Amino acid sequence: MALGLSLGRVGAAKVEGARRPLVTRAALKGLGLRIVPPLVVLAVFLLLWEVLCGRPGAGLPPPSRVVTEAWEIIAHPFYDNGGTDKGLFWHITASLQRVALGFTLAVIAGVMLGTLVGQSEWAMRGLDPIFQVLRTIPPLAWLPLSLAAFRDGQPSAIFVIFITSIWPIIINTAVGIRNIPQDYRNVAAVLRLNAFEFFAKVMLPSAAPYIFTGLRIGVGLSWLAIVAAEMLIGGVGIGFFIWDAWNSSHISEIIVALVYVGVIGFVLDRLVAGLGHLVTRGTATA
Repeated sequence: MALGLSLGRVGAAKVEGARRPLVTRAALKGLGLRIVPPLVVLAVFLLLWEVLCGRPGAGLPPPSRVVTEAWEIIAHPFYDNGGTDKGLFWHITASLQRVALGFTLAVIAGVMLGTLVGQSEWAMRGLDPIFQVLRTIPPLAWLPLSLAAFRDGQPSAIFVIFITSIWPIIINTAVGIRNIPQDYRNVAAVLRLNAFEFFAKVMLPSAAPYIFTGLRIGVGLSWLAIVAAEMLIGGVGIGFFIWDAWNSSHISEIIVALVYVGVIGFVLDRLVAGLGHLVTRGTATA
């Protein structure tokens, strides 16, 4: 009898599992709420753009003409004819490599300096006013100084990325360190954690949500800075591609490049936000 009941329950569970849909109506509704509104807004924007710029004498080309005129760079992003005559893929790759190096240096230095400022009252009083002054300097204002120091466009662009993105990382890290609960510090004192253990086990986990907020701001500023810097230093890069297209009066190519710039910037922000959500186990907003 007991065996029969057990087999019956197993069979019922199998039937219930088989009947359970892989994609629920609620999941489809949630997906639709995330996808449909942006698509509707995008469609309305493209329609207005087509109507306003499709008239004779309009300064900008409509979307239909943009696709027609820039179809070669859209359809063939991987061509490489040597020098700066490359597809958009190679320009974006060169820009991302500069951003990766400059931003990584900014993360390392920013977290260290932010920890120092947040942990030490003397460091905060001495360094914070200097940081507040330096962070207001526009990114391109650093470019002539970096060119004079490095005498090369590549390290100069990386320095501009570094000096632009480091400030929000320092500030947010310092705020996170200062907001560590006193109970955590008391427990660390009772356990007699050394400086490295306190940094790794208490400081970083507690300040991680603040740090990743600074990283999201910093990576966005890095992408803005490199596009602007590449317009001046030349060479392969998405900023140079935009400036070269302007000099050649290829407005449609500029618009396509700007679309790529916006999409890449959005992806970078989502990547950092997703990493922060994973590392902080949901305490950092994604």
